Amino acid sequence: MSIKGRIKEWFWKFAVRHLKHVERETSWGGKVIVLNTGSVIGQEAVAMLQALHSRSVGGLLDHLKVLAKKGAKNFMAIFYVGYGHKSIGDCGVVTIFIENVSMLVAKAIQDWLLYNGQEASTRYINFATQEFFNPHLSFAGEEIQENWRTFYVNGMPRVVVSLKERFPLKETDNLGVYNKAIDARAFDILRGFLPAGASTNLAWTSNFRQVADHLMLLRHHPLEEVREVARAIESACMEAFPSSFVHKKYEATEAYNKRWMTKHYYFETDSFTDFECSVPFSDFDGLAEYKEVLSTRPTKTELPKRLAECGMIQFRFLLDFGSYRDIQRQRAVIQRMPLLVTTHGFEQWYVNELPRDLQGEALTLLEEQREAVEGLGLDKEVAQYYTPMGYRIPCVVTGDIPALVYLVELRATKFVHPTLCKRAREMAKSLEEQLGKAGLVLHLDTEPNMFDVRRGEHDIKLKD
Repeated sequence: MSIKGRIKEWFWKFAVRHLKHVERETSWGGKVIVLNTGSVIGQEAVAMLQALHSRSVGGLLDHLKVLAKKGAKNFMAIFYVGYGHKSIGDCGVVTIFIENVSMLVAKAIQDWLLYNGQEASTRYINFATQEFFNPHLSFAGEEIQENWRTFYVNGMPRVVVSLKERFPLKETDNLGVYNKAIDARAFDILRGFLPAGASTNLAWTSNFRQVADHLMLLRHHPLEEVREVARAIESACMEAFPSSFVHKKYEATEAYNKRWMTKHYYFETDSFTDFECSVPFSDFDGLAEYKEVLSTRPTKTELPKRLAECGMIQFRFLLDFGSYRDIQRQRAVIQRMPLLVTTHGFEQWYVNELPRDLQGEALTLLEEQREAVEGLGLDKEVAQYYTPMGYRIPCVVTGDIPALVYLVELRATKFVHPTLCKRAREMAKSLEEQLGKAGLVLHLDTEPNMFDVRRGEHDIKLKD
């Protein structure tokens, strides 16, 4: 390595080592970290500069002089928070790392139309040693969760052997990629038996305004774990950006948010159709002028957003919670947050994919565990921590035409979990039936159910 390269490497190691991030820990063992990027011009200053740009034609260099003279310390507190100029809060960005929290916390954080971030993947990470959250704080609760872990751990090698028999290595396959693909498929199968109380990590990148607005709701979430994480995020952001997270709390607003979050946040119904489509609002006649746009769109190309004016379509279907975790991150559509219960049965795909001698064990375990969870006598919200992610839940997805076209083309492929791929193809069929005459052409995977070894290449890892 050259001297210049060594100096550069040393600089980065020194800089990263000495950055002071803001951290908070929860009583549940979770951790919140607000990232400090070490910027010379911090995010509050960036927001200030953009705000000044909207009130002066002097140009950036003049604004930098103002920044150097006066600083950004109180600017955000006065104009963004004090005067309520919310658009200024859109100009400052924060990245928050949330670690060792349950799947239920991850879903709550991601339940936001402008969420940007990533979550630990059950497809590429072995969850055998992940901590499980036991809010009941009892041996009985811990035993239930450890029973799920035992099945997951003991079943993994048996499932891998079975998959290699079903999908043997081809001469053209790379052995490392093949093994990775087999493992991903095994994780896909056995994740159905992981409880929603299994811990995970996620990251959230957003602007000041969206973080503050989402926290207004999260601090009234039905689950105490979520509320505590929300308080930790707010506290960390207040330290990292003291002029941007000092919003006054209005008693009436807090009471209103608490009331509707408590009563209406989770969606639950005893009866639900396996799959149905409805059109709550449409002007499909208006699609006539877009026939060429609909019919000539190339693959991997999105429809113009202006087609959203032509209507909304709603899909209602049952889907296992594991796959709901994937579709929930489709931010262009509106979705209800379903309550994870056993009412609608366990997704049969997870059982069918097991080796035949393991299927009977799975069915016995499911029945015994369901009775054990009921025996804890918990509220339905808390019982989710002990319920495995293979149980089906009612999903409601509402979106405009461009959003739904993007969703089905992205999710109806062989690289997506099969239970979600099935629903995406059903949505695609419904879209074609309703909009085919208007010219809609969908670009779908022609072999969605084929095992493709290339899924082993989709992991993210550092090169040596």
